[in-house]
Amino acid sequence: MKTLIITAITLFSSYGMAQETNGENIQGDFDGNGTKEYAYTKVSDCGDECEGKCETTIYFSDKNIKPITISPANQGSLYNLGDLNGDGKEEIGFYPNWCTSCWHPFYVYTLSKTGWKPLLPSISTHCNQWEEDRFPIKKDPKKKGYVIVTSSKWEDDDIKIKVNSVKVN
Repeated sequence: MKTLIITAITLFSSYGMAQETNGENIQGDFDGNGTKEYAYTKVSDCGDECEGKCETTIYFSDKNIKPITISPANQGSLYNLGDLNGDGKEEIGFYPNWCTSCWHPFYVYTLSKTGWKPLLPSISTHCNQWEEDRFPIKKDPKKKGYVIVTSSKWEDDDIKIKVNSVKVN
């Protein structure tokens, strides 16, 4: 029975998860026009030890969609987060690689009429959170216009994982 419950939880928790890529492309309707584009990353001016400017730029197959540049970042993982704010466009997430530390921000971008903008401030994450498979953001199924943000905080001399429902739009 315990195995059945664990299997069910694993299946349900993976349902609706964000689509991820690391160094390849990811598809999505990021501009809301009904056509899938793909996004991909390129790193510039970054050595093996993260010396240099270390910028990662997210480019899109539709050249009308402006690129996003994240610095510092030595490559990273792209995620199609689905339409988190109900505007008909899929949001994009980026988890940057870096040469030191387990603390990394998770960025969530939405496309507006003027270009890409953060959907919310970057989400503080620690590798412990990722090892526990605690993804930083998903749509709140109980509250329209809200997302569930899972973040890592240093508190009481320990790393704590916090979960909050946050309004977006």
